[in-house]
Amino acid sequence: MEHLVVERGLAALTLEAYSHDLTELRQFLEVGGRETWDQASLADLQQFLDHLEGQGVGPRSRARKLSAIRQFYRFLLREGLASHNPLEWLDSPKLPKGLPKVLGLEEVDRLLAAPDLSTPLGRRDDAMLELLYATGLRVSELVELTVNRLDLRRGVVRVQGKGAKERLVPMVFRAVEKLQHYLIHIRPLLLKGQKTQKLFLNRFGRGLSRQGFWKILKGYARQAGLPAHLSPHTLRHSFATHLLWHGADLRALQLLLGHADISTTQIYTHLHTARLQEIHQQAHPRG
Repeated sequence: MEHLVVERGLAALTLEAYSHDLTELRQFLEVGGRETWDQASLADLQQFLDHLEGQGVGPRSRARKLSAIRQFYRFLLREGLASHNPLEWLDSPKLPKGLPKVLGLEEVDRLLAAPDLSTPLGRRDDAMLELLYATGLRVSELVELTVNRLDLRRGVVRVQGKGAKERLVPMVFRAVEKLQHYLIHIRPLLLKGQKTQKLFLNRFGRGLSRQGFWKILKGYARQAGLPAHLSPHTLRHSFATHLLWHGADLRALQLLLGHADISTTQIYTHLHTARLQEIHQQAHPRG
């Protein structure tokens, strides 16, 4: 865990998941009579994956657990704590190829219009939703933002993403305007004597949590009559897809989203293609 924090810069939630995955594997191997990590064989790890599948763990979760175990064994080999890597010839589970869910432009408008601007919390939510759609931030990046990471004069936000990597993301004027109003008129009211640099605060003057934002978003989704699958990541997907629809370059999109590998960004080209096919079918006289 120390290696993952110091050398890899992984987020707290990822660390928690990795720790849980490795503890689960340790318990499974102990039941099978293995006393050290080096005693685990390829057959043991295949049985572990079969056990997970039997417990109803889906392909994506199994793939994530396998990724954690692979990295762990690489670490053991580097540190001289294992003599072999039993995962060397083990393939990852086949993942279903699904496209991310996105909102239409009219649906985004309905969601952004949902907060009640006559209340301080409604004004806060208005600024948060506008910022999220304007920048495509991950929800963890949104709630971890501090006041000093905003440069409203230049219209940019400095984001610390995965692996502690920083990026500058521009904002549209409407988001800048709403953030200015929030910082001057609303945030001082929400602080209630607390001392924190967190940008978005809850009703007690402390930084808003991921769970808190999720709950807020779900409430507005219901109010706007939007699909039940709506999540903070749906807005991120919508941001990326809408930019691509309007001519954004894939490399630029990669930088805005903070993707380490452009192959991650390329999923949005599939959405773009699907959208073009839909338009073609609707518009073509023989469609």
